[in-house]
Amino acid sequence: MNIDDRVYREKVYEIVREIPAGRVMTYGQIAEILGEGYTARTVGYVMHAAESEDVPWQRVINSQGKCSTARLFLPYNVQQKMLADEGVEFDDKGKCDLAKYRWFPEGSAPADDEQPTLFG
Repeated sequence: MNIDDRVYREKVYEIVREIPAGRVMTYGQIAEILGEGYTARTVGYVMHAAESEDVPWQRVINSQGKCSTARLFLPYNVQQKMLADEGVEFDDKGKCDLAKYRWFPEGSAPADDEQPTLFG
């Protein structure tokens, strides 16, 4: 990994480390905050490679409010269980209420009538 890769990853990890227990952010939300050069997919790759125990990777989920770890080599539903242990509730389809659990870093919350989107 070169220095640019480490800087790129660290920018993602800085945000993820701030997500409080019991709250979540989406891959796309993090990409939008970081701006050009970041996409939901690249944030997902960065999170998949999170090796440090101080990065609460489980708090980053997809834009549907679901965990995206089903195809990874982890015990089944480990991410959802970790979040549930923090107080995040999921429905029978494995979806949490983003309106309730989504966290916004200071200065990044959308206006009350604005819906966050990846499409401009």
